Amino acid sequence: MRRPQVVGHRTRVDVQVATIRGIRVGAPGRTWFECASLLSHVELVVVGDDLVGPDGPATVDDLRRAIVPGARSAHAARTALDRVRSGVESPMETRFRIGVVDAGFPEPEVNVDVTDTSGAFLGRVDLAWPALRIGLEYDGDHHRDRATFQHDQRRSNGFSVNGWIIIHATAADAQRPAVLFERLRQAFVQRRLEAGRP
Repeated sequence: MRRPQVVGHRTRVDVQVATIRGIRVGAPGRTWFECASLLSHVELVVVGDDLVGPDGPATVDDLRRAIVPGARSAHAARTALDRVRSGVESPMETRFRIGVVDAGFPEPEVNVDVTDTSGAFLGRVDLAWPALRIGLEYDGDHHRDRATFQHDQRRSNGFSVNGWIIIHATAADAQRPAVLFERLRQAFVQRRLEAGRP
């Protein structure tokens, strides 16, 4: 195929085909593996997280089985697969999860349901360290909507009065995360001090 912004690739391996939403496409796991030679490490994890996410068409095992041993991109795929997590609901969650881990923080849990002491649901936190009651929330542009903003404020109040520290991130923080990481570091320090640890 020759079209602007389309790059064709050939393979000598039998192509695995799947039907998704009535359309014949390459099998999700195989397609993910083929992307390993084209995408950066983070991008490959983002695609993997999406494929195995709540509405995704694949499992982590599907991705693992699709890796061709000895292939040029097998190492890149295995390295990315080690960081793929099910339950991720957006590409930015993946990017921030990888960013905080690469910055030296413990790996957070993804999309954690938080309740108060009586068991009432407070909200779902994008990335969380539940034992420390620290959360990291990505606020995309849809959070600017008036109704969403008001909902977010009520939700934040619920987290605050129940002892959670919620750090909010935006797309700007993805480009320049230093301030975000400093706020997160301060939250971890605060929890250590509260626990009587230096």
